[in-house]
Amino acid sequence: MTRFRITLCNEVIGAMSFAQQCAFAAATGYDGLEIAPFTLSDDPATLTSSQRAEYRRAAEREGIAITGLHWLLNVPAGLSLTSDDPEIHRRTGEHMLAMVDLCADLGGTIIVHGSPKQRPLADAQSVDRARKNAVRLLRLAARRAETVGVTYCIEPLSPALTDFVTSVREALDLVEEVGAPAFATMIDTLAAWGGEDEEPEALIRRYMPAGHICHIHLNDDNARAPGQGQRRFAPVLKALIEMGYEGTIGVEPFDYHPDGPTAAARAIGYLRGIVETLEYRP
Repeated sequence: MTRFRITLCNEVIGAMSFAQQCAFAAATGYDGLEIAPFTLSDDPATLTSSQRAEYRRAAEREGIAITGLHWLLNVPAGLSLTSDDPEIHRRTGEHMLAMVDLCADLGGTIIVHGSPKQRPLADAQSVDRARKNAVRLLRLAARRAETVGVTYCIEPLSPALTDFVTSVREALDLVEEVGAPAFATMIDTLAAWGGEDEEPEALIRRYMPAGHICHIHLNDDNARAPGQGQRRFAPVLKALIEMGYEGTIGVEPFDYHPDGPTAAARAIGYLRGIVETLEYRP
């Protein structure tokens, strides 16, 4: 029997109130919500302790988890993982630490650092300086994450979106350089189909045994939800089951067809059906 959880990236149903999001996720069969902080506030670091507690209670009332955070740096404006500017570097570091604390306060255990527009190499005077700036901030965040039981994952994204960390191999090199126990990477299927030389299931089998692949995002290469494109997700789920993956799988479409709730409901039914078929033993 699988031990991984399937969670929904909450911006997909962001038109709903948070309580409604939790009820929808529970009713349709998700194990939790993966929160994009901008859906909670334009400056999520300023959320009060009582607000954080209420978000957590809203999920608990529906029997689901807040599994973690993603899409970290788009608010407030002006943040950059790679920037040479001392003030931007300071503000970004403070925000990353605040997001680690927010994740822990909400009961989450995984942070996904994607935010492609906030990590361009051009924000620094050289590639080397951009990387050093990123390593410094990621190490800082990962050390905080370790103290609160959170794993901080850098997300490889396709070259169409960013020029910094565009493959799992590059991400693993960064994990080694950061050198923090709570720092890891992940696999996003849309990114893998957009920039890797191998299929996502091959990447899972190649890299997961070393223990540094700690999260999965599922989306078709047309940017829609699993089950709404030409790609088939049975090989990906089969690899995760065979590897004994016990983490979380996030459903993260970008093109909500015909709308967010319908895409989310269709995706979880599709994925649960695949899992049931893979596990069936007559």
